Amino acid sequence: MAVTIIKILCVVVACMVVSAPYAEAAITCGQVVSKMLPCLAYLRTGGAVPAPCCSGLKSLKAATQATPDRKTACGCLKTASAAYAGINPSNAVGLPAKCGVNLPFKFSPNIDCSKVH
Repeated sequence: MAVTIIKILCVVVACMVVSAPYAEAAITCGQVVSKMLPCLAYLRTGGAVPAPCCSGLKSLKAATQATPDRKTACGCLKTASAAYAGINPSNAVGLPAKCGVNLPFKFSPNIDCSKVH
């Protein structure tokens, strides 16, 4: 439990550094990570997508209507994907469709978040 909390804190701090260029964004990395945390088991192992995961993803979409928020969320997710070991990129890319959510960017460790609109 303590290790998970430390990892979450590290991700939040790393996301703060990544999101600094997008200072006008209203959403924070802490908010992005907390919305996506229910998805972690699915992102690692696949299977059925938990309802709280889809709720978090829908909430993330609602919170990222402005371009600066989308860029911040993209950077936070990119940083978080590197911080949490074992995430399957295929599961990440397919998650929005499984939840019926159309995001303006892909869940990919290779995405260039500066090009997100």
